[in-house]
Amino acid sequence: MKLEDNLYYYLWTSLTENNCNSYYIGGEMPTLIDVGHKHRVDNLISLLEKDGIDPERIKLVISTHGHPDHFEGNRTFTDNGAMMAMHEEEDKFLKGTGGRMFKMFGLEIPGYDADFYLKEGDLSLGENHFQIYHTPGHSPGSISIYWTEKKALITGDVVFNQGVGRTDFPGCDGGKLKKSIDKLSKLEVEYLLPGHGDIIVGRKEVTQNYAFIKDAIFPYI
Repeated sequence: MKLEDNLYYYLWTSLTENNCNSYYIGGEMPTLIDVGHKHRVDNLISLLEKDGIDPERIKLVISTHGHPDHFEGNRTFTDNGAMMAMHEEEDKFLKGTGGRMFKMFGLEIPGYDADFYLKEGDLSLGENHFQIYHTPGHSPGSISIYWTEKKALITGDVVFNQGVGRTDFPGCDGGKLKKSIDKLSKLEVEYLLPGHGDIIVGRKEVTQNYAFIKDAIFPYI
């Protein structure tokens, strides 16, 4: 679904099966952020096509982190020639403890090679310019992506609408998660685009969401 020019969102709304939200960035470097589970990629492709987006033209897949519900389906696009990018710490995590999470859910970790690593700082994808933030806590190499021009923040599983990412998986750290959320809360955001659940539209609403999280959830992390 189109949110702004070159910015589309695809929410996973099933109440019975887990999968992640996905986001598409158009322009000179068509980019898909968080593909989701492999067996749900056909659904995502169908939604992209309904919006007039050719999945075969996607040049880059970005993973906010390597948990199966965000990462497993990447090869559908990388096998078709798309590059894949993630944070180096998440790559290290997946090659160790993080890879065992796939077995916890009865899955095999897909073969992959990161074409390049995303570091904190500037990222240009064609004419579109972003800031990458390393936001560990839910996972060691979690990243958040801030589209400066549109004031849109893609948070992965760091912060949700009235919620935060789990801190009981291997590699989680509640203290780091709180620091990551506090860092993101200082940005001017009109669109908060989480890895699960509803998006948040409006700077006031985003600010209120951070206030709720810090007041109601931080004491229990």
